[in-house]
Amino acid sequence: MKTKVISAVQMAHAFLTAKLSEARYILDATAGNGHDTLFLAKHTPPDATIWFFDIQEQSLLNTISALNEAGLAYKCRPIHDCHTKIRNYVNNPLDAVMFNLGYLPGGSHEVTTKTDTTLTAIQETLRLLAHGGLLSVVAYPGHPEGRLENEAVRGYLSQLLQKEFTVGSWEMVNQQNTPPILYIVEKR
Repeated sequence: MKTKVISAVQMAHAFLTAKLSEARYILDATAGNGHDTLFLAKHTPPDATIWFFDIQEQSLLNTISALNEAGLAYKCRPIHDCHTKIRNYVNNPLDAVMFNLGYLPGGSHEVTTKTDTTLTAIQETLRLLAHGGLLSVVAYPGHPEGRLENEAVRGYLSQLLQKEFTVGSWEMVNQQNTPPILYIVEKR
């Protein structure tokens, strides 16, 4: 029997699952094809509110379609804007936040998250993160922008004050093809 390797995204889901059962306000900062938004919607209470951001209209359409198919669109709010503008849309204390960086799977590799906007969005979400709230960031250092983005995210998160945040990372260390890296932040 072949053993299935756990991905960084699956590990992010595992870290967040317990928190989501009582979460009220949740954010998917990078909707992509909607897999994370759907995961969040499936694991949160019926009265939860989930905002999902993307600058690509196709990402939002893909996500809305997945949510409609699962009957979970009622608690989700699509936002066609850059995730740096989160505070224009969200003022609630966030219980959980997910970032899945990089480019849209199946889409153009030219359209990817960028280091400067990612750092700004992370800073904004940390301001909104509730005490005990969790933030996950999956970074993809296997492409040029992703390498820069990962270095910047790691540098920024490692400088957060220990008395305010607990920060950890998870990565595969024996893989040849620069696998994704997961960062988890808990606000104290």
